[in-house]
Amino acid sequence: MFEAVEIGASVDKAAYKKEVERLRPALLAAQKRLPEAKSPLIVLVSGVETAGKTTLVNTLLEWLDARGVEVHAPWLPSDEEAERPDFWRWWRMLPPAGRAGVFLGSWYSDPIVARAFKETSDAELDAAMERIERFERMLVSEGAVLVKLWLHITKAEQKRRLKALTADKETRWRVSERDWKFHKRYDRFRGVSERALRRTSTGTAPWTLVEAADRRHATLSAVRAVLDALRARLDAPTPAKAKAAPARVVKNNILRALTYPGPLKDKEYEKRLEAAQGRIGALTRKLRKKGRSMILVFEGPDAAGKGGAIRRLTGAMDARLYRVVSTAAPSDEERSHPYLWRFWRGLPRVGRVTVYDRSWYGRVLVERLEGFCAPADWKRAYGEINDFEEQLAEAGTIVRKFWLAITPEEQLKRFKDRELTPYKQYKIGPEDWRNRAKWDGYEAAATEMVEKTGTAGAPWVLVPADDKRRARVQVAEAVAEALGMEL
Repeated sequence: MFEAVEIGASVDKAAYKKEVERLRPALLAAQKRLPEAKSPLIVLVSGVETAGKTTLVNTLLEWLDARGVEVHAPWLPSDEEAERPDFWRWWRMLPPAGRAGVFLGSWYSDPIVARAFKETSDAELDAAMERIERFERMLVSEGAVLVKLWLHITKAEQKRRLKALTADKETRWRVSERDWKFHKRYDRFRGVSERALRRTSTGTAPWTLVEAADRRHATLSAVRAVLDALRARLDAPTPAKAKAAPARVVKNNILRALTYPGPLKDKEYEKRLEAAQGRIGALTRKLRKKGRSMILVFEGPDAAGKGGAIRRLTGAMDARLYRVVSTAAPSDEERSHPYLWRFWRGLPRVGRVTVYDRSWYGRVLVERLEGFCAPADWKRAYGEINDFEEQLAEAGTIVRKFWLAITPEEQLKRFKDRELTPYKQYKIGPEDWRNRAKWDGYEAAATEMVEKTGTAGAPWVLVPADDKRRARVQVAEAVAEALGMEL
């Protein structure tokens, strides 16, 4: 692979100056059009040590309008980052639509370095690359312009540069013991990097290999790659407007198979709820010591009792340890990022619990049925959500998802009660009645959601909720059981 960029290409000063005069205004003009395309620009600058990555990043900052660019040069994970899934730090750095993010080092660095130093196996490297490939496919599907640059120099050229930097008093500080360690493993890094690049150079997110022995040639090659990617996105046809996608109604489904037991008696309700709450209170205080966190997701029809169930859980926990997120329509800032961004950035630290009153499942429910996203978007969302939740579980987060189910008759009864009770009237509006008219569609979409996203690490708990007390007890006992099993 890398032999193709070891041919000694170079550019003389006159040709370089002429090309700069052409490329620089073109790059600025393309950047200026990013907001109209509603796309972010993401540039990864990776490659061999001392290949000139920092110089290239500085050139991009000089040539672009720096007011619309943010550079990220991540180093060791902070305490905050170490307490969450590895990709949390990268999600937080993603630029919004209309802006650019340049990454000096990226989500490739740690897996490649770990394999080069034999801290991981080939299988682990391949698994990491598969996850990266899915992440990048999602970015591009969400409209990002993703440019991946790999700057390459030979082993001999790297050694020459390290010696030259070390010999100069003004630059020797730039060479560390780590740089020499990497040089000694140059051949191993080369093999690992080739393996990683082959698995992640795809039609939607290809790698651009840049021969970096000559800095002028490297600069022009990299800038052309960025400009070509921007133009391809800017000149692409405008996507068709999304249409509502009703789900196919299946009479025999997992939700209709639920049975709805009668009301729970007062004494049994109080005894079981108190016991479950006691366990929840004690066990959530152990989360930090065990290096764990917890996420609870609540979905279900309007008036299913999600708020009441959540209050019985939070009433059992130390208020300093939990946070309740009531998910509404995304803000302008949230719409300018991939749809999972707002959920990634709010993940709990070790020792904490986050409760979602509606969640990322809105994409395959309300967004699907109301035509707020294209069919391609909600269809790929199942896989993206599974990957998201898999990363949560791998990082030590206990995940439980609750679908509170009620019958249409019970929902109608609760709607009328809300209309007649003054302090409940804020809970009912035209949108609730509009959603009720699509009952079968929502039920079918929920059935498909449960089928495609119920996993061992993030299972769904189906709760018959016609009787609020029984539902609250079932939820509390399920949370207590999950904590007990994991801690």
